[in-house]
Amino acid sequence: MNKMTTAEFDRDDLTAMILRAKKRAGLGWAAIAELIGMSPVWLHSAATGMNAFPDDKARAFAQILGLPDSAVDMLTASPTKVWEQAVPTDPCLYRLYEIMGVYGPTIKALINEEFGNGIMSAIDFSMHLERQPDPKGDRVKLTMSGKYLAYSNW
Repeated sequence: MNKMTTAEFDRDDLTAMILRAKKRAGLGWAAIAELIGMSPVWLHSAATGMNAFPDDKARAFAQILGLPDSAVDMLTASPTKVWEQAVPTDPCLYRLYEIMGVYGPTIKALINEEFGNGIMSAIDFSMHLERQPDPKGDRVKLTMSGKYLAYSNW
C-alpha cells in the first residue's frame, strides 16, 4: 500500500482510484470478492461508497488493489448515501428504475399482503446476480433478500 493521506483525496477520488486500480489489476468484482470472501454485489457497493467495509476486508481490498494506507479509513467509514432522484439515462440503470416504476407498487402491495404494513430493509439486505442461459438470449437473474420491518404504531 502507498503512503498518501486522506487529506489528499475525497470519497469520489477514492472511487476513481479504485476503478483505475481494478482495471490495472485486470480483476473483475467477482474475482476480488472471492479473494477477500465477500459477495461481488456487496463489494461493489462498498467500493463505491454505498456501504462500509469491515476493517479486515478493507485492508485486504486495499492490499489487492495497491491502494494507499489512508484509503482503509475511508473504506471503513459510515457511508453518506447520496444519489440524485432523477431517472438516469444509462440504459441498464434506467431499466432498473423502470422495473420499480412498473412493479414497485405491486411489490409493495404483495409485501404488505404477505407480511403486514411495513417494508423490506435495504440495510439488512443481500442481492445476488446470476446468468441464466436461454436459447433466446441469456437472462439476468437478480435475487434480492431484505429483512421485513413492520411500521411502528405509537
